[in-house]
Amino acid sequence: MADRIRDIWRDWRGFALFIAVMLVFRSAIADWNQVPSGSMLPTILVGDRIVVDKLAYDLRVPFTLKRLAHWHEPERGDVVTFPSPEDERLLVKRIVGIPGDVVSLKDNVLTINGEQAVYTPINGDQLPASMVPDPFRYRFYRESVLGTEHMIMLYETRWASNASSFGPVKVPQGKYLMLGDNRDNSRDSRYIGFVDRDRILGRAQSVAFSLDYDNYYQPRAERFFASLKDD
Repeated sequence: MADRIRDIWRDWRGFALFIAVMLVFRSAIADWNQVPSGSMLPTILVGDRIVVDKLAYDLRVPFTLKRLAHWHEPERGDVVTFPSPEDERLLVKRIVGIPGDVVSLKDNVLTINGEQAVYTPINGDQLPASMVPDPFRYRFYRESVLGTEHMIMLYETRWASNASSFGPVKVPQGKYLMLGDNRDNSRDSRYIGFVDRDRILGRAQSVAFSLDYDNYYQPRAERFFASLKDD
């Protein structure tokens, strides 16, 4: 029996080592995560496989939230991944409020530290067809506030969400306020509360590849290697 185990180990140890290295790499250095929901539309599409830089802010012990080294704090506007404090499900959202910020939302108009965001309308029919299933059901804007700028989308019906207003609230030290870019359809800090700094796993950098789930899982070639930074 012992000889059989040694033979199996000799034959498979290279593969086992490869798997172990890949697991450590994905846990502590970089990962690629599937996006199953539309809470970050139009920035991230359902079916995108995003690349997450887990060394963007710190170095962690693999498979834990314990930090070994720290070199940078998450910034307002970063798209990050974290386990939900509600149910530990992995989420991807945008940081809207950093520690010390005073944030409010009134009828989907964002105000941070007394500065109201500027909203520039975007015609939905001018966006790539793959970005939104039915662009005529939504309104699209470029949201600009305190040096950050990115696209958001809202339902065409103005009172579609009961979470379109909150605050003002002050973000506590060591915590962050997260919102989805799909403001009327995102389970974010309006529901799960502030997110601890230690829960932020990394910054979403780009799309590795993308599959259109509504079209027989066909690849979206235009999404391959697309940056998530809004130019």
